[in-house]
Amino acid sequence: MRIDITNVHRRYDDVAALDGVDFTVESGEAYGLVGTNGAGKSTLFGLIAGHDRPDEGAITVGDRDVRELGWRIREAIGVLPEDPGFPPGETGRETLAFHADVRGIGASPEDAAERIAGAAATVGLGDAIDRPIDGYSKGMRRRLGLAAALLANPSVLLLDEPTAGLDPNGVAALREVLTRVREETGVTILMATHALREAERVCDRVGVLDDGRLVAEGTPDELGADHEDGLEGAFVSLTGGGRDA
Repeated sequence: MRIDITNVHRRYDDVAALDGVDFTVESGEAYGLVGTNGAGKSTLFGLIAGHDRPDEGAITVGDRDVRELGWRIREAIGVLPEDPGFPPGETGRETLAFHADVRGIGASPEDAAERIAGAAATVGLGDAIDRPIDGYSKGMRRRLGLAAALLANPSVLLLDEPTAGLDPNGVAALREVLTRVREETGVTILMATHALREAERVCDRVGVLDDGRLVAEGTPDELGADHEDGLEGAFVSLTGGGRDA
């Protein structure tokens, strides 16, 4: 499902969090949105997910305006926040059952249980689904969060810093999961990340957000063509470098 961001503005008092952002994520594409802290990534994600409304401009998912859909946009979108805040005393299955119940997923308890098992299998939770979450590694928590986002069979996934805090093995494992999710579901992915190397590996195209404006866009190879360090070099050049990249 295609996402269109058209001339989007959002101000908070005297601060322009987003200042005329324009870009499109094609259906089935993985698009990486990279930028320093405060660049506007979280603000944009909140607008797409229907948590807030732009002051100007439009956001459409498919052919539907997010402002008209309100909370119903979440029927089409799955969100993996940077910190899902799962209750540690519950098992993974109990947590997914709660999310399924809250979102009204499944025509019957049996159907909901099947959806939970399918989402858990897709992300590779394995036997951990029946273990308490307080025994999960950060990588397993990310997998659980992704399973929760996939429960409703969304057409779009919003991933907010999905590799934050993961060790190299965890990053590689999550990359494999995202690749499998794309192959199995054809979902459109919009990923906000500081992990530029992962954006190069996972994303078809990348947009660089700086001070609320999209300052560059293209494939990782296109953006990094004139820089010895590839996308990382382009990012430093475009955003001034050194600011929590």
